[in-house]
Formats: sequence, C-alpha cells, structure tokens
Amino acid sequence: MMPSSAVIPPDTSYPSVYWPTDQSIGWMLMSTDAKGLRPNRAARAKQARIAKAISDLGLALPGSIEVRSTRCGKANCRCKADPPSLHGPYIQWTRTVDGKTVTRYLSQDQLARYQAWFDNARRVKEIVAKLEIASLHAVEQS
Repeated sequence: MMPSSAVIPPDTSYPSVYWPTDQSIGWMLMSTDAKGLRPNRAARAKQARIAKAISDLGLALPGSIEVRSTRCGKANCRCKADPPSLHGPYIQWTRTVDGKTVTRYLSQDQLARYQAWFDNARRVKEIVAKLEIASLHAVEQS
C-alpha cells in the first residue's frame, strides 16, 4: 500500500483515474492533467457523505430472512388435513460463507433483536450502489 503522503507523478494517458488517497476512507476520483493529480471536489464531497452514512449505520448482518411453513412426511398429520395446518412458522437466515450457503434457524426473539442489523446490511448495499453511480457520473464528467 502506498502511503497517502507519497508524491504521485502525473499520468496523462487517462483523463481520470481512481487513486487511493486515504486508506481509511477508500478511493476518491482524481483528475489527471499536465499539472498532476487534482481531486474532483464534487466527487470527494459526495464520497465523504456516503462514507459518513455507512459509518453511522452500526453492525450489519448479511443474508436473507425467509419465514416458512412446511408439511412433514407423516401420512396422518394435521399438515395433510383439509384444510392443512402447516408446521411452523420457521424463520430461516441464509447467507454465503466461504462460497457455501449456510442456513440458521432463528427464534422470533432473535429475529426481533437482529432485524435492525439485517436492515443495516440492506442499507449498506443501497449506499454502495449510490457510490458506484456517483463514481460513474464523475468519470463521465471528467
């Protein structure tokens, strides 16, 4: 990793490039011209607002929640009656860990405690999408 205080020679082969300026913040759009790298103020301000929004969120749990009611395999069970009375509801939290799908069953109490964290994970994805859109707009304007 290059320290943020390093002198960066200009690269005039591209109209703009992404360059790490502060590892704690991430990447900022920098304009390249004969004078060297210059930060795009609008892009930097937008990136700072997005970074603040992410830092205000708190913990985030990835994955999805699904509430299911199921039938069992017993022939004379209530779930086979007319009308059926299914087993459940069962709350399943599914996510990917090391490339594999992992499912965990949660109680109603656990779901109530973790719901804000699931909402935060969804919000992080929305904020990152906004950051990507802002980056694309900055590149198109340079």
